[in-house]
Amino acid sequence: MTVPDDIPEPDRVPGAPHPRHTSRIIGQDPAIAAFTEAARSGRLHHAWLLTGPRGTGKATLAWAIARWLLSGSDSHDLSVPADAPETRRISALSEPRLQLIRRPWDDKTSRLRAEITVDEIRRLLSFFHLSSAEGGWRIAIIDAADEMNTAAANALLKVLEEPPADALILLIAHQPARLLPTIRSRCRTLRLGPLPPAQMTQALAGLGVDDDAEALAALSDGSVGEALRLAGQNGLERYQQIVDLFATLPGLNRMAAAKLADAAAGRAGSGGDPFDLTITLLDRFLTRTARAGLMGAPLPQAARGEGALLARLSPDDRAARDWADAQARLSARARAGRAVNLDPSALVMDMLVELAHLPPARSAPPAKS
Repeated sequence: MTVPDDIPEPDRVPGAPHPRHTSRIIGQDPAIAAFTEAARSGRLHHAWLLTGPRGTGKATLAWAIARWLLSGSDSHDLSVPADAPETRRISALSEPRLQLIRRPWDDKTSRLRAEITVDEIRRLLSFFHLSSAEGGWRIAIIDAADEMNTAAANALLKVLEEPPADALILLIAHQPARLLPTIRSRCRTLRLGPLPPAQMTQALAGLGVDDDAEALAALSDGSVGEALRLAGQNGLERYQQIVDLFATLPGLNRMAAAKLADAAAGRAGSGGDPFDLTITLLDRFLTRTARAGLMGAPLPQAARGEGALLARLSPDDRAARDWADAQARLSARARAGRAVNLDPSALVMDMLVELAHLPPARSAPPAKS
């Protein structure tokens, strides 16, 4: 299970520690209580599906559960001493009673595979078979289960239908609807919710993110993982560009729009994909614009001047629906275009031009200088 230093881990947010190195779970007490109560009852279900938005702590919870069970801890909050042998082995990915299943590295293409393949699930079968003589709990973490291809999902279903003794399978799913209904029906679900602003700020501070914590919390919708990703990719700076650009409506500043579109065409690297970041932030801006119109109240600001801009662009329910419809339609079109290798800069520019011609954008009064 050892991971070479030069191979990226697909289940780690760039710029953040891997969840196996994070000992504290913030804001998910109901999920922790549900699992520990089930474990203490002596009737622990063999498969648990951990769901919720990205970055809310699903993987951190899965690793905490593994440490707790394998160490035999009797704590009520899944805490395990940092110097426990199981803690050290799990951190080093050398615990023999734990198997991690995630997207594998493809030596032929020198990149991570797009899916979890059936070969990875076959490794899981071998793990359960070979470790059965050791006794005690044997735990598998699948991160993320909704990244399995069809063959892998069918192979896992057979394991869930006839689970080995003393085996626990923890499935992390960002989009559980993508899983086979027969897989979902054989799992007990733990749903994790987004963190409220105060807990978001606390969680970010614990990870060393003190600057702009409030803005990151507002922009990431209660997802610590998303906040860390944005912090690591200068997401707030890019979002400020978007806010400043839309402040020029109804006369779209073509030079600023071209600059934003060109930035989306940058090369993807260890810090992430610039196109994905740009589309994600445009999604977030449109969603927040629609929400401002529906709520009729200001949202916590994620950029300078955002509050006044959202109120101007989305003054009522009708405008909010226009922005929401545009977000769903244009985002899907841009991502589909990128999937077939269309020019990312052109895709973003087309999206910006169309947004500038929406009825609420054209009817909004120009920003005061």
